[in-house]
Amino acid sequence: MPVLRERLIEALGSDAVKTAPEDLAVYAFDAYLDGGRPSAVTLPRSTRDVCAIVKIARDCGEPIVARGAGTGLCGGAVPKVGGVVLSFARMNRVLEFDERHRRARVQPGLVNLDLTRHAASSGLFYAPDPSSQQISSLGGNIATNAGGPHCLSYGTTVNHVLGLEVVDANGEVFTTALDDAGYDLTAAMVGSEGTLGIVTSAWLRLLALPESVRVGVAAFDDIDAASEAVSAIIAAGILPTALEMMDDVITAAVEAAFHAGYPTEAAAVLLIENAGFEEDVGASEAAIQAIVTRHGARSWRSARNQAERDVLWAGRKSAAGATGRIAPNYYTQDVCVPRSRLPQALRAVGAASRANGITVGNVFHAGDGNLHPLLMYDRRDEKQVAAVVATGNEILQTAIDLGGTISGEHGIGWEKRDAMTRIYSTDDLATMARVRDVFDPARMLNPEKIFPRGVQCAEVVPP
Repeated sequence: MPVLRERLIEALGSDAVKTAPEDLAVYAFDAYLDGGRPSAVTLPRSTRDVCAIVKIARDCGEPIVARGAGTGLCGGAVPKVGGVVLSFARMNRVLEFDERHRRARVQPGLVNLDLTRHAASSGLFYAPDPSSQQISSLGGNIATNAGGPHCLSYGTTVNHVLGLEVVDANGEVFTTALDDAGYDLTAAMVGSEGTLGIVTSAWLRLLALPESVRVGVAAFDDIDAASEAVSAIIAAGILPTALEMMDDVITAAVEAAFHAGYPTEAAAVLLIENAGFEEDVGASEAAIQAIVTRHGARSWRSARNQAERDVLWAGRKSAAGATGRIAPNYYTQDVCVPRSRLPQALRAVGAASRANGITVGNVFHAGDGNLHPLLMYDRRDEKQVAAVVATGNEILQTAIDLGGTISGEHGIGWEKRDAMTRIYSTDDLATMARVRDVFDPARMLNPEKIFPRGVQCAEVVPP
């Protein structure tokens, strides 16, 4: 440990290396329930610094965990077995802005929303917008292939990454681009959760701001009717830019905290956004209003201006924080089911919450079947923590049983690695582990993530 600290300080300076217990404790957790204390925390300012950190950590036999804003929900950025945390808090700039080709090169620590703010004066925006976009970093978004409300029409992060600069497990730099011949390594890196390399900059695609945006709110007396309306909208050939659902637990918390204007007397609310050319948007909105009415919506309200749209979206994107009025802690589950199975999935979530005595609120991306039940509890109560874990596992199994999967946009990390055996065979996982071994045979980069330990170590035989 003294050698590690001294070498890191020599390479980076003392202000970029943290080893005091109170500093290490800050980096022991992300937004999941479990964590692990690092040996040291580093704050690089450049790609050169990242290379030096990787080489020193390797020499000292320390694993390396890259970290953005620490908003991950699956323990993906926690140093589960110790090692060096590499925080990108100081690598947070827009390095290049190419308005003509609608792209920007950014550092991994840049906050997602700051890129759209930077591009707005040029009539551009960055489409992937996880609900945490006000605080989550683009490097973390790339690591988990983050989605968000607008991925229904624009796609997830992988659809917007044009190229990467990466530091590999040996501390050397390589780059990728979409027009590279051969394998698409850019896509392979996105969603790899820091296990294949450390992204130090990224070229990202920007889109033109739409001519017109409309947001409407439909209220329903039961969740099944709202779920069926979601499927009917898509089945009619209409693709809104966003199609979100909130249940009464969430709308009550949001209204108490933010007064966004959601109807609290409804069992379920759909927030529906259409964007594009004015004429097309108007036609889509009219068609959607007719569909939700046929499926039992008790009311429909369209936002009259940008201010009302902003308030509705602020309420939706602050829903998780609003649950602080219900319990001191919450845990966000992340699963995906076929849209047509939403009613069954939501009934199962309700049954699991009642069986385990946990309050659950649902706020999620209904258009693509990506559920986010918020499990509310008190971390200081071990029984409640155990009940949350049990409820989360039951929701995972429900998604699998309904033909879905265990993550929609937040990754696997530490939390769900053992659940990978529920959807993949040992051979499947061994094949994925071989891909990892090509990039990082010593498994120094973000160890203990994605793959169950037995699959990763015992059954994988080098070719």
